[in-house]
Amino acid sequence: MHAASREALAALDKFVDSALFGIDNGVAVAAQTGAELFDVVEVLDTDRALRVAVADSSADAEKRSGLMRAVFGGKVSQLTLDVLTFAAAQTWSTPREMRAGLVACGRRALLRSAEYQGQLGAVESELFQLSRVLDNEAQLTQLLSDRTATPSAKRDLLAKVLYGKVSAVTEALALQVIGRPEHNPIDDMASLADTVAALQGRQVAHVVAATALDAGQEKALEEKLGRIYGRAMSIHTEVDPSLLGGMVIRVGDEVIDGSTSGKLERLRTAMV
Repeated sequence: MHAASREALAALDKFVDSALFGIDNGVAVAAQTGAELFDVVEVLDTDRALRVAVADSSADAEKRSGLMRAVFGGKVSQLTLDVLTFAAAQTWSTPREMRAGLVACGRRALLRSAEYQGQLGAVESELFQLSRVLDNEAQLTQLLSDRTATPSAKRDLLAKVLYGKVSAVTEALALQVIGRPEHNPIDDMASLADTVAALQGRQVAHVVAATALDAGQEKALEEKLGRIYGRAMSIHTEVDPSLLGGMVIRVGDEVIDGSTSGKLERLRTAMV
């Protein structure tokens, strides 16, 4: 995002958090707000004139907010309408970035719903595991990436795969991503998992190990990396026997290769 849109999104995040904080029935209200914001994005996606008008920085802010009220008043909850009018009053660099801001806001509201239920950690784990499932199921990922398929068809397919296996928040987030992908299904799911970790004040360490880590090993690794990087960590692990032993850890752009295969490769290189 450009600078203006980043500022607008930061203000929108604060507005949503403040609106949801301490309200009665917060779980249901936050979930409803998130779902309705996704529905509004669907409308904006299909109506270019409206999408441009509500993000037109040359127009008066109240005019933009009034347009949101005129179009969506009575069709969404009062809280969702308040979020929409607030969003329209902000300055966005482009209509596309305003749309992205509303998507991010919808995700945030759903994640607050999970947080109020004590499920944020579970949602993070489910999203990451879903990214690994997609990485291992080439045919499913190909179908979900098919540009000739409609968003609704791809959502229906993924909904059948997820039915009864993940929480309602995880399912809602995953279906939204599949319907309007940013990159590809695998990376989009992993990115969402990273977003959930960040909401908990954690940084993600992507760990590929030769053998599965048990709970004690994951906890020890989490604590060790936390000391190294000076912040709480989330460990996202997967298994790759080709490493022969050890593990490869990626935190942001930094990679720590402690695998046996990596050591052998470095030895071969040194001997050349």
